[in-house]
Order: sequence, then C-alpha cells, then structure tokens
Amino acid sequence: MQGRVKNFNVDKGHGFIEAEGQPDIFVHFSAINEPGFKSLTPGETVDFVIVEGPRGPQAANVTVHRSEDGAPQ
Repeated sequence: MQGRVKNFNVDKGHGFIEAEGQPDIFVHFSAINEPGFKSLTPGETVDFVIVEGPRGPQAANVTVHRSEDGAPQ
C-alpha cells in the first residue's frame, strides 16, 4: 500500500500515515526500514503494509520513496 506521512513526532517515535480510502494509520519508528535514526517527515511518500497491532491497525515494513539521487519524495 502507498500513502503519505501526515505527521510524525520524533520525540515520541510515532505518527500517522494517510492513504486513500483508509482511516489514518498509526506508524511506530520500529516499523521504518531505514538505517540509523528512524524518522519520517510529513509529506513523504511511503510504501507499507497494514498489520493488527495491540491497539488496532498499524503500519509495518515502511519504506520511504526516494528519487534517483536518494532524496525522499
């Protein structure tokens, strides 16, 4: 599934992704497939899957779309 980061609180390590036809989806920093410090920026396009978490649906296997030069899109 594809969506855009709606918000992400770096201090708390979580935020929400918006995807067409879905309610906002919770995302935890541990679900982000990035090396080093894991964070998302509002507006970034991401691929992810929805899994059932302890409090309901949440994003897993989150990958940020990158342009050819490696910059987030």
